[in-house]
Amino acid sequence: MVDLVNLRTFVTAATAGSFSKAAARLNVSPAMVGRRILALEEDYGVKLIERTTRSQRLTETGQEFLAKATRILEEVEALADIAHPQAEDLVGHIRISGSTTLGVKRLTPALARFTNAHPAVSVEMALLDRNVDLVAEGYDLAFRIGNLKPSSLIARRIGTYDFACCASPDYFRRMGTPTHPDELGNHRCVISLNLSPRDLWRFWDAEGREVLAAVRGNFGVDNGEAMRAAALEGVGLAYAPRVLVEEDLESGALVEVLTGWRKLALPIHAVYPSRQFVPRRLAGVIEWIARELREG
Repeated sequence: MVDLVNLRTFVTAATAGSFSKAAARLNVSPAMVGRRILALEEDYGVKLIERTTRSQRLTETGQEFLAKATRILEEVEALADIAHPQAEDLVGHIRISGSTTLGVKRLTPALARFTNAHPAVSVEMALLDRNVDLVAEGYDLAFRIGNLKPSSLIARRIGTYDFACCASPDYFRRMGTPTHPDELGNHRCVISLNLSPRDLWRFWDAEGREVLAAVRGNFGVDNGEAMRAAALEGVGLAYAPRVLVEEDLESGALVEVLTGWRKLALPIHAVYPSRQFVPRRLAGVIEWIARELREG
């Protein structure tokens, strides 16, 4: 009979790319990963992974074994869902990736409430301003901002990431207040290195006509909280995610300008590997986050 622990360890090591990365995901030692895979190889009398001191690769048999092992583990999860059909019985572990600003401001509070409501589900979240490889890096789910490139992944749009143009009251006292996007070229701006292009800010008038404002500044940053801090210090205007600055706008620490112009509104997607079976805990957390984004 197949040992599911050894099978899951092999799939994790194969997708992670190394025993050490697999060990970190499974919370065991690399030596334990090696012993489990060796036991699996001995059970079936085949070599699954060729290892050197610097790399590992699947054998031809190992590649076929990986595809079938992945399907077996998915079917085992499906059996667990059949055995526990009630929503309150969500169980298992979910590895999630999300962008830093969205993660801190929206995902973390929402996921904290989710785990309070479903204590048998454990969540591991990595906040990274890059798109992870879900399969290779072992993630179950990612929340991504912006238009997606074609891929084999399943994506569901669950929200919108709105932007605002703002600066501190001190900045406006010193430099004046722009009333049209074309005037931004005469102002200092905090340059977001995450925007592409970073020196063109997009606006739309009431008729939907687009205006590209060429901006410049002597402070550029690739982190949302750092951009917010610079704007609060009066460095210049920021074209920032509204979720990042909404509390500052409410308190008056930052003041929004060009309110009659529409700004960027990027889609937020829940993205997960293409599978015939989606674990109920995964479907549950996606629906939870989607609802919280709608209500937030």
